[in-house]
Amino acid sequence: MTDIMTAFPGILVQPTCPGEQRAKGVQFQLTCHLCREVHKTQVWLCFLVLSLLSTSTCAAPEPPTLHLLKCLRSERLKNAIEKSEAMLYAPSTSDVKENCKMISLRCYMLELMMVIVEEEIQDHKAHCIFEFNASLPSDHHVDCPPCEAYSLKNITVFLERLFSLLQEMNSRTT
Repeated sequence: MTDIMTAFPGILVQPTCPGEQRAKGVQFQLTCHLCREVHKTQVWLCFLVLSLLSTSTCAAPEPPTLHLLKCLRSERLKNAIEKSEAMLYAPSTSDVKENCKMISLRCYMLELMMVIVEEEIQDHKAHCIFEFNASLPSDHHVDCPPCEAYSLKNITVFLERLFSLLQEMNSRTT
């Protein structure tokens, strides 16, 4: 009950205009503490309701692997990558154990980043590869083979296997 009676005086002062010595006006205002708290609660309730409405009417965000797949399929980036003559470690989907999919994906990203640097690819879409790699978990599974354990393949086979792995991972998330 004491909260209702508590009032905090506030002073609003208008600044002086250039060339004048005194303030244009001074206004005193009493603010009810309870009114302030009710207003905060109303604002938070509005945010809550709006966020619930927006999540129920909006589509779910696409998985990062789907975004990467779309990025890699952009014509300019794909053509630039395909110019590489590098031999790259490329595990096939049948070589990769279920618990090693993310580790294998990291291998693909490291190889792909190397191609982008060596081929000096300047396409803005190439950033999605670096961003995706940064988002991958860095934990290593003891029973997952290192990247170097997989066979070396040309860029065409490498990309086919990468697309296959990404499509398989996307099919599980949808």
